[in-house]
Amino acid sequence: MFLSRQLGRRAFHRPPRRWAHSTPNLVGLNSVTEEDLAHFSKILPASSILSTLSPSATSTSELEPFNNDWMNKYHGMSTTVLKPRTVQEVSEIVKWCNRRRIGVVPQGGNTGLVGGGVPVKDELIISLSNMTKVRSFDDVSGILVADAGCILQSLTDYLAPHNHIVPLDLGAKGSCQIGGNVSTNAGGLRLLRYGSLHGSVLGLEVVLPDGTILDQLTSLRKDNTGYDLKQLFIGAEGTLGIVTGVSILAAPAPQASNNVVLALPKFENVQPLYREVKRQLSEILSAFEYMDRTVYDLAVKHGQGRALDPQDVEGAECFVLVETSGGKREHDEEKLNNLLESLLEAERPLINTGVLATSPAQFSALWAIREGLTEAVSKEGKAYKYDISVPLPKFQEVVNKTREHIRQKGLLREDAVKYVVGYGHVGDGNLHLNVVAAAYTSEIEAALEPFVYELVASYKGSISAEHGIGLMKTHALQYSKNPTSIEWMKKIKALFDPNGIMNPGKVLP
Repeated sequence: MFLSRQLGRRAFHRPPRRWAHSTPNLVGLNSVTEEDLAHFSKILPASSILSTLSPSATSTSELEPFNNDWMNKYHGMSTTVLKPRTVQEVSEIVKWCNRRRIGVVPQGGNTGLVGGGVPVKDELIISLSNMTKVRSFDDVSGILVADAGCILQSLTDYLAPHNHIVPLDLGAKGSCQIGGNVSTNAGGLRLLRYGSLHGSVLGLEVVLPDGTILDQLTSLRKDNTGYDLKQLFIGAEGTLGIVTGVSILAAPAPQASNNVVLALPKFENVQPLYREVKRQLSEILSAFEYMDRTVYDLAVKHGQGRALDPQDVEGAECFVLVETSGGKREHDEEKLNNLLESLLEAERPLINTGVLATSPAQFSALWAIREGLTEAVSKEGKAYKYDISVPLPKFQEVVNKTREHIRQKGLLREDAVKYVVGYGHVGDGNLHLNVVAAAYTSEIEAALEPFVYELVASYKGSISAEHGIGLMKTHALQYSKNPTSIEWMKKIKALFDPNGIMNPGKVLP
């Protein structure tokens, strides 16, 4: 179904800034030795140990997927990767590392975007990829208990016959692990509908930095007995302990889903459109995603699909994808069709045109465009990614100001910065600002930082909406947290991890 109207663009500028930050110095931590490897071999079988140290025969190339992030931006030098299968094995490994002052990096699917899952130097990597058991699922309460290494898509597949879904959906769902999702407090595409993991996670099993197993793997919906300790580990990025098990409230699977991609003549129409969509769709609205024109064109260019014919894209400055999920198809389709009719017949239309999915294949194809934006940007060049929270009316202003700043620096050219694009989750105020460059260079980074962080702070926003702090943003934490907050975060870290072994160099400056 197609829906048809035009636009303008504003430019902003900001004075130049200078910025520099360096790799953390991991003082007081030791490298893994052959003696340590011998001890680990008493805990794990040879098949669960990868090491370049003697007597293991692992090549350096075999460790590259663990030492490097998927964007190939962050590079560790770990000699050893351990793959425990149980929480007891994790506990024994961590206990030894704490005694020996060996830095530990917990690693899930290694799909992070801020360098939080790879070593800063040669810390030991503990991969959770062998911990893949679903421990239990109650199809009455909807409570799922699973090992931290379970891949998100695998849990989705497991729940499907039980008519439930994981209340989290990410573009990296085929690789990311539920423990990593929890540790980074991943947001995803449907936070608008299901909320954050701070609400849906009921309990955690965590190995603390001294090897103690903290078992808070409750399956209770209500438990008002003192401090809710699990919340400290949600979003802590493995700096306070290793999440080994997760109890999470699965959501009932929608019986009917649909989506529509709408082309808007100008960004200023996004906010009133969102207001109208919420009013008319109400309880069945499950996603409202924003894409600017440039990033949409990159998705088409790099084969992520095409929502609209070229002639229907003319005059569009941006696009939104609206998804509905409900219990009765006829009811949902009636509400969605009424919405589209009212948008088209309005005296001052908010949209130019649009396309409504009419089959499961088209539904998936429209989502593929949105989910493929990260891949399209990566195919175009090296991306500086800023995952920020700012007021919705400022989304396009942030992109425009950043582009103009880069232009004033003389870097907006084919061999430096090729594009500055924005897309994100309108429902929770999360903008993904991507600066696409020909290569990662210190000159471009110096132009972007702290400019972007200062810009975000000027809107009282957050420098990390859902990706976390990792290694990338430790120096910028001050733009979102005041000195008192940072001081108490450091006190909590010191209490849990006095030897500083757990994911060192991450989150805290």
